[in-house]
Amino acid sequence: MFVTLWEFEVKPGCEDLFEREYGPTGEWVQLFRRDDRYLGTRLLRQLGREQVYVTMDEWDSREAYEEFRGKYAAEYTQIDLKCQALTTTERHIGEWWAISKT
Repeated sequence: MFVTLWEFEVKPGCEDLFEREYGPTGEWVQLFRRDDRYLGTRLLRQLGREQVYVTMDEWDSREAYEEFRGKYAAEYTQIDLKCQALTTTERHIGEWWAISKT
């Protein structure tokens, strides 16, 4: 399993909207679900820093993720631009291979 991690600092007062957009029924997940190689997203909120979030997007392979990004580049960019209004910073933490799952 391939995982990509992103960190966001959300503008004060935008937390609820951010959680809706990036959560399990949000616009990002709806877009990702167009590809059956998408496995899911976890939205994490940092303890002690309530405006810092991490998304963990899971795909069956890096190739699947890259093909998805190419195929849906316009839609991805459109949602990304819209969601930028909710954050002060966005940082790609990195890409990972899951070794095991409990």
